[in-house]
Amino acid sequence: MLWLTGCGDRPSNRATADQQSAAAEAEPIASLTLTEGPTVDRDGAVYFTVGGVVGARLLKWTDGEPGGTEPGLRGLPGRVEVVRQYGAGALIFDAEGRLLAAERGPNGDRPGVTRTNVKSGEVQWLAERYQGKRFDNPNDLTIDGKGRVYFTDRPGAKPSPDETGINAVYRVDPDGTVVQILKAPEIERPNGIVISPDDKILYLIEAHIKTGGARLIRAYDLAADGTVANMRVFYNFSPGRSGDGMTVDTQGNLYVAAGLNLPRGSDETMDNKAGICVISPAGQLKRFIPIPEDLVTNVAFGGPDMKTLYVTAGKTLFRVRVDTAGTGR
Repeated sequence: MLWLTGCGDRPSNRATADQQSAAAEAEPIASLTLTEGPTVDRDGAVYFTVGGVVGARLLKWTDGEPGGTEPGLRGLPGRVEVVRQYGAGALIFDAEGRLLAAERGPNGDRPGVTRTNVKSGEVQWLAERYQGKRFDNPNDLTIDGKGRVYFTDRPGAKPSPDETGINAVYRVDPDGTVVQILKAPEIERPNGIVISPDDKILYLIEAHIKTGGARLIRAYDLAADGTVANMRVFYNFSPGRSGDGMTVDTQGNLYVAAGLNLPRGSDETMDNKAGICVISPAGQLKRFIPIPEDLVTNVAFGGPDMKTLYVTAGKTLFRVRVDTAGTGR
């Protein structure tokens, strides 16, 4: 039986004993440098970033026998191929199998959202500016059932005059229109974002590492026109490390990469251990899947039955089996 103390311990967030499930062991399948942004294509290949956003690479992992020349696979299953010589903050496939990325471009100076045909390599920029100003640091993205893209953007310590310079959430419509749907001060430091399978709720992670900052998940009603309303605090990670990225299963449960195994010199406490927090639509912690490496950054579903979780943490890509099928969001 797994004791559920890994993802914040507020009584209102705890699951009852009969909701606890046996621990699942996360299997390392690739070991590289800082890993981020996993997403899985229709054939089961896992796309992810190593080395951060700038000066990184975008890789593809496939199951099977190692090829012997790829990066990061000594003694581990599968094989890795380099897709391109620069990375991204987050990745997701759309309904047509095109790869969407929150990124900064090949030279680190073109922040925005792109759409790539992975077969031809053709890249289309979906969003580069808002009201004439460049985005700052696109962090995470998700999609809804109408093909609209939602992404988080947050400034660095000293944004330039030609950047938006504000913590915000944007929506990109199929016709290319970019709409700002949330901004500071109503949000503080937006990170992971996902939409429920029925397109009715938008979830947003706040990951402010300073004392008193929001470390929680906000939930909003998502209207048919893509606007949000009725904010409520869905889950609170404070005073420990908040969530980073997240995904959602077919039953509406969130799978959130959160917590720390070791201090990192921030104001975050060690209350939340590193792992995947499985949180019900009612905001209750159902399960905690420990991940033995910092920093756990993001998570995605894949596999023929969509019951395999792929997790990026530290230098490693992990996988673990779960009971409920996931979505591609």
